[in-house]
Amino acid sequence: MENEQKLHEVLRRASLFLERNNREPKVAELLLQHFLGVSRSEFFMKMRDPAPEEVLIPFQQAIERHAETGVPVEHITGYASFYGRDFQVNAHTLIPRPETEELIQNMIQTVPDEPLTIVDIGTGTGIIAVTLALALPEADVYATDISAETLHVAHRNAERWGANVTFLQGDYLKPLIDWDIQADIIVSNPPYIAPEKKKSLADTVKNFDPEQALFADEQGLGAYKEIIGDLPNVMKQDGYVFFEIGYDQREAVKSMLQNVFPKIDMEIIRDMNGKDRIVRGRLGEFGDS
Repeated sequence: MENEQKLHEVLRRASLFLERNNREPKVAELLLQHFLGVSRSEFFMKMRDPAPEEVLIPFQQAIERHAETGVPVEHITGYASFYGRDFQVNAHTLIPRPETEELIQNMIQTVPDEPLTIVDIGTGTGIIAVTLALALPEADVYATDISAETLHVAHRNAERWGANVTFLQGDYLKPLIDWDIQADIIVSNPPYIAPEKKKSLADTVKNFDPEQALFADEQGLGAYKEIIGDLPNVMKQDGYVFFEIGYDQREAVKSMLQNVFPKIDMEIIRDMNGKDRIVRGRLGEFGDS
């Protein structure tokens, strides 16, 4: 890439380079916008401007690094876009997926903005907890995670957006049990990929997302089993649960919930690609049917 190239020429060459290396060409646009430090609308207005050398060098390095290693764009820029906001991410956190935005949207449509207690289990970057706290300001929002490094990122994201979230360190529901917190609503996007499926994942995922946020034992169902088993200890009567699930885990997760809550009113919701993705359940009365 030469000094006097126009930005649109730089973008075109980088996009073609990524395509030849079996990478998504759109990455070039995202990275160039990042290194220019401009908004999306400003970015397209600048396309016929000369490309500054102080932008070209780090941009080219990032393009080559992504092409060679598959390092996610979010790890280069340090943030990920979710539900219209930018959230800090790093090597300790799972990069948010669009399917989780659908989980949030479904929750916001279902849950009234009342003084309810909502708990996000395995919060990661805090995207679910922060987004819900901002959308449902009457609610008391808690979030748990076992990783201190991950909770540090979640704290910073909550502070950045002015979200009132209480973060608790511990494994799944254990902090709620320890603090005697009773929830009206539990939401979780836990690890749900079976370890034996690791080889089939893209290198941008398996080499960079933290394994504890991706993989669970028992064919990917271990986290659900642990969470669902503890739900009676932390849930209020008639509470709601929301889970993001793997596309082939519908029946297994349904069975787990029905075994613990025989009167649960449950619905499986498909994502934008038509795959089973969200379990929404209202628990009803606890105990035997």
